[in-house]
Amino acid sequence: MTVQVSDRAKPVPTAGVASLAPYRQGKIEIAGVAEPLKLSSNESMVGPSKAAIAAYKGMADRLALYPDGSQRALRNALAEVYSLDAEEIVCGNGSEELIQLVIRAFVAPDDEVVLSQYSFAMAFIHATAQGARTVVAEEPALCPDVDHILAAVTPRTKLVIVASPNNPVGQYLPKRELTRLVDALPSDVILLLDGAYADYVDADDFDAGELFVETRSNVVMTRTFSKLYGLAGLRIGWMYAPPGILDAVQRIRTPFNANAAALAAAEAAVRDTGHAAFVRQENGVELSRIAAALAGSGIEFIRSAANFYLLRFAGKDRDATGAAAFLEANGIIPRPVNAGGPAGCLRVTVGRPHHNDRVVAALLAFMQG
Repeated sequence: MTVQVSDRAKPVPTAGVASLAPYRQGKIEIAGVAEPLKLSSNESMVGPSKAAIAAYKGMADRLALYPDGSQRALRNALAEVYSLDAEEIVCGNGSEELIQLVIRAFVAPDDEVVLSQYSFAMAFIHATAQGARTVVAEEPALCPDVDHILAAVTPRTKLVIVASPNNPVGQYLPKRELTRLVDALPSDVILLLDGAYADYVDADDFDAGELFVETRSNVVMTRTFSKLYGLAGLRIGWMYAPPGILDAVQRIRTPFNANAAALAAAEAAVRDTGHAAFVRQENGVELSRIAAALAGSGIEFIRSAANFYLLRFAGKDRDATGAAAFLEANGIIPRPVNAGGPAGCLRVTVGRPHHNDRVVAALLAFMQG
């Protein structure tokens, strides 16, 4: 008997995957505007260093060759610049892939993953797709909250993910609070510190987690080249992890998960410390300048430790929806904060000085009617 194609059952995704909505990236175009000012994705408006661009172009005649699967050159550069152990570093297709690999390696169906409220959306997606139960620890002060995180941990918890600084608020977990969290977590629960924006932070009470990785068996930190280093288009990130966690991730990492051009550009970028320092300094200066320009405007400016800022609109006539529409009418794309974020807010990427002048002028015009 021949089975007709129409009679066959259709493939069915797992329950975790079926429950998810596809990730939606920030808006990238405005109808009728040829080159809008895109400030919705927290990309570096300065861009990569000249050294990184040269290294990328230098790979053009080597595209027929596989990249170095050991990633040695980039791992050594990261170790030298950040004073880390190169043997405890692994690189990936963005820090997102490395977060996913940790989840795949350690989280089984029906385990629990605790996510601090304003964590990376893809961490929630990967945990759910794995069949885990996700538990959100609220951030009532818009900052990772240790008491809420610890209250969410149960005997079924395998992984805790904390973005520091978080997104869309840009607040970090102070060192004393991070120490309290690490000390209180059970040793069999992994703490993953998502430091996508850590390179921007210049504060004495900030700790990205390096020492905890080196002295504990259950602390991991991930970083990216997409933000400060301006290599978002190459999808390259890295992770610093203790041997036991690194070994598990290496068992499932594909041999060539980071492409050759990305590895070369990232190595040059991390070694160009002057460019990184310039980007960090300009970002801080511009945040202060924007805050001063909007003071007294009726818009609440929530300063970030990252390369974006949050604007809160409390008025009925001048709300976040209206502000977003007004900015778009002026050729500027912000990121409206969706459900789950602080109400009535827009997130805006810090641009170059002339970009920020455009945003401020448009916001003041909107508030003045």
